[in-house]
Amino acid sequence: MPTYFVTIAGNIGVGKSTLVSLLAGKLGWEPVMEAVAENPYLADFYADMNRWSFHSQIFFLVRRLQQHHTLLQQSGAILQDRSVYEDAEIFARNLYHQGYLSERDWNAYYELYVTLTRLLKPPDLVIYLRASTPTLRRRIEGRGREYERNIADPYLQDLNRLYDEWAAAFTLSPVLTVDTDNLDYVQYDEHLEQIWSRIYDRLHGRDYLALKELSQG
Repeated sequence: MPTYFVTIAGNIGVGKSTLVSLLAGKLGWEPVMEAVAENPYLADFYADMNRWSFHSQIFFLVRRLQQHHTLLQQSGAILQDRSVYEDAEIFARNLYHQGYLSERDWNAYYELYVTLTRLLKPPDLVIYLRASTPTLRRRIEGRGREYERNIADPYLQDLNRLYDEWAAAFTLSPVLTVDTDNLDYVQYDEHLEQIWSRIYDRLHGRDYLALKELSQG
């Protein structure tokens, strides 16, 4: 089993991959980026989202579950870019809210997701990077990915709301929320050091120890 299994979660453009790379370089941990297997349903999905959303999301779910299971067989410390939980709780749920997944398909998908994730050991810590929609928009435009330019602000806002709800309710792992609106860990080493300090404390139970001491006082 890995010494540490830490997942970095967050909306499109928030800086997950960058933080994974920087922390992995700093700590010597293994960076694990998003599974990049080509989804054979994507072309059909974009042509007819009502018909193909279920198939596309099942494919992504299987790939995430496979990656998660593989990581649990490894030794050493791991930093993962995006989790299996986000696929279901954020992106598939958003398709359901938008009407692209029927009630029947959503219930079948979500039951499968819950059943399978219960069989997997969760990460030791989930780091939820959050940012306001203007910050996300600025970062998306700054990295210049053409296929992301058409992402609408209301879509980012919907995902932000779902992310906040998910992080507040998630109980399988401790969650460390990091507001990144005023952080720039690419330009400033001290910002990266601040984040690592918080991660280190959470992994070693420092936050819980401080609360216990306070209650005894």
